[in-house]
Amino acid sequence: MVMLVVLAVLVVVVTAVLAYSKHHLNYWALRGVPTAPGALPILGHMHKFISKKYPRWLYADEVYRSLGDSTVCGFYEMMKPTLMIADPELVKAVLIKDFDYFVDRRIFNFTSDKDEILNEMLTQASGTHWKGIRSVLSPSFTSGRMKGMYPLVEQKADALLDYIHRELKTKTSIKLKKCFGLYTLEVISSCAFGMDTNSLRDGHSTFNTQVENIFKTSTIRMIKIIFFLCFPKLSNVLKMSFTQPEVFFFRDVIIETIKQREAGEKRGDFLDLMMESRDHQSDPTSKTSKYPLKMSTIVAESILFILAGYDTTANTISFVAFLLAQHQSHQQRLRQELREIAVDGTISYQDLMEAKYLDACISETLRLYPVAHFTERQCTKPYTVPGTKVVLTEKSVIGIPIWSLHHDPRYWSDPETFSPDRFLPPNKDQIKSGTYLPFGLGPRNCIGMRFALMEAKLVLAKILLHYEMTCVPGKDSLTLSEVPGLMRPSEDLSLVFTPMTQE
Repeated sequence: MVMLVVLAVLVVVVTAVLAYSKHHLNYWALRGVPTAPGALPILGHMHKFISKKYPRWLYADEVYRSLGDSTVCGFYEMMKPTLMIADPELVKAVLIKDFDYFVDRRIFNFTSDKDEILNEMLTQASGTHWKGIRSVLSPSFTSGRMKGMYPLVEQKADALLDYIHRELKTKTSIKLKKCFGLYTLEVISSCAFGMDTNSLRDGHSTFNTQVENIFKTSTIRMIKIIFFLCFPKLSNVLKMSFTQPEVFFFRDVIIETIKQREAGEKRGDFLDLMMESRDHQSDPTSKTSKYPLKMSTIVAESILFILAGYDTTANTISFVAFLLAQHQSHQQRLRQELREIAVDGTISYQDLMEAKYLDACISETLRLYPVAHFTERQCTKPYTVPGTKVVLTEKSVIGIPIWSLHHDPRYWSDPETFSPDRFLPPNKDQIKSGTYLPFGLGPRNCIGMRFALMEAKLVLAKILLHYEMTCVPGKDSLTLSEVPGLMRPSEDLSLVFTPMTQE
């Protein structure tokens, strides 16, 4: 009898949950919005977003290409409705024209005291707090600042050449992700914090190990992330922490560096600008931004600089190098351009920034392999999507399928072909606005774009002047990591570097 009662209660509960789920999963259909296929009761499309075998950008593209004349499509994260926009004009509306409705990215309000650093990061900040932080950080990335840091970046590019030279004594090929990861970490450590990690000299460092550990996805971490995405309110009630132990390592390093700066000379770098804002915010005569930055904010942006600059830039350089190895004619053409502007093997900042074919090769790589293949914005007030009757409520999330826009044959001829000429003048002027978004678009685009491009251009120029890059025999396909998240090359993606003979 007891078993029958338990079974009956279970049937009632399951039926009620399924009915509740079905009701919520009709949200978009009731509003006349096409819904992405594959939604499951309760889960919605969550299982599609985290699959290792079928990356999110491919699933989003499958949906994108099935929309026909529709410019929007509905998704469900569990039972929460989100909207994907699939039209360049809507992209520009959300990211630029109607930016005041979409100032925020998706907000995760972590409640654990251990997660204060995560909450203070620029990518997580919202509203006026985001604007204030951005106003302080922006001067770090002007062309003048870039030119001033150029010699420091060049030193690290030369150190990378030495690293490659040493590696070739015992190896026939070099793993790209490790090689360029060491380089980007060295650059950030030097330019942002005045520290030398010796990663390239030793082939590893404590810094490097800690950063790599942050990007490793353990089963426990994946379970916590999925739990948070599925049950955000419960996660906050439980005060679950999502800050990895390695973050506290960098926190301690940065705090110690700040103490040294306070007692010594300033370098005029990223860290100094934030410290000046903190110190001068109450001085009415100071020209420094008055927006107050507390210590946790300074630490958070410093850690974000390390994490964002390390992985994304290393991935991009790896993609460019491999594509040039696959396409020898483009590599030779680029090398010729670099030889024409190099003086005794050295290229000035101005000449590097004006190297049109180098810029075109990187731009085309970012089109084919945008590291951030999908971006989101969160609605801050009710918004009617232009050209539709869809009304978004406050806190609704809009997604933009960057990879799909980059590969759409309506905007790009032969979209799967590596063709840098697309980005040469006057071809570049013919690219439809809203279809190319490797660094985002509008006021909330990637703040470190100029720095990342300078860093990538300089190291590629140095390598191409000294080495010919070719694919490892039998391994001439570009393979991607299966770890969900950003688009990354696989860890074992390698190339053969052959020293150039002096002509």
